[in-house]
Amino acid sequence: MKNQVKLLPFTIQSVVDQTNETPEGVQLVQAPAIWDDSKQGEGIVIAVIDTGIDTSHPDLKDRVISGRNFTTDYHGDTEVFEDNNGHGTHVSGTIAASLNNEGVVGVAPKAQILSLKALTGEGAGNYEWIINAINYAVEWQGPNNEKVRVISMSLGGPEDVPEMHQAIQNAVNQGISVVVAAGNEGDSRDDTFEYAYPGAYNEVISVGAVDMDLLLAPFSNTHTELDLVAPGVDVVSTYPDNKYARLTGTSMATPHVAGAIALIVNLSEKEFDRTLSEAEVYAQLIRRTVPLGNRKSAEGNGFLMLNIVEKLHDLIPTSSVNVIN
Repeated sequence: MKNQVKLLPFTIQSVVDQTNETPEGVQLVQAPAIWDDSKQGEGIVIAVIDTGIDTSHPDLKDRVISGRNFTTDYHGDTEVFEDNNGHGTHVSGTIAASLNNEGVVGVAPKAQILSLKALTGEGAGNYEWIINAINYAVEWQGPNNEKVRVISMSLGGPEDVPEMHQAIQNAVNQGISVVVAAGNEGDSRDDTFEYAYPGAYNEVISVGAVDMDLLLAPFSNTHTELDLVAPGVDVVSTYPDNKYARLTGTSMATPHVAGAIALIVNLSEKEFDRTLSEAEVYAQLIRRTVPLGNRKSAEGNGFLMLNIVEKLHDLIPTSSVNVIN
């Protein structure tokens, strides 16, 4: 395990002191359309393995249920998981920024975040830190016996590390959806494959990026394990020091899907009246995708659209329902 795992390269488009909007990406995946039926993700805990989180940010301070530092930052103090990079705060905001009529709102604005700092302020970390963070997320229990249902990882490296793969397989076997960025080494061609790990593992939900016009982002990795695509270009979200920033990368697409799973779990478990397995949650997620016309290696099952099932239902003529006597 010689190489480090790193933040996937991302672009900072701009940083501002204030904004007041439902980000375009959150609107494009149609999250607000299912907020009522999904209780905005309430009760779902998402572990974000990243650079930490700005715990005092007005859009995030009510969303953080707990956290831990696995890095050497802050002299290795495990209790300090503040974000000294920016990336983790941005990702967390896309997942769950509060609906408070200021700043931005996340895909699942009532979900809670377990912030696991496994990358330093420089955006790098040992594989051991990532593995420990994954295992911690699996074992973690909240004050009211909450358990993690989703792990979000916008990071990657060139190495297939068996121990990391094993930790992910264990998480999935424990009923946790593991959502991972596909990677940003794309060359604008969907017939040449680029692999970053853990994004290339079959067990993870591998997320590629499209822009706000639903065109494939040229940097988005293409490979045979891609599951779906989400907005990853010019994504506005929370940033340290009570700021907001527009960032670009598959890192930004991933949290749209992590937040979406929180909504889908609440929605589907209410419908089925039972706890769903990880495979069943994945099936419900993929039901809510729309093909964009690219090769499967570029877009997987298609673009995340959370209200598509309801839209399809509206297309069924009422006269054709209940015709059997």
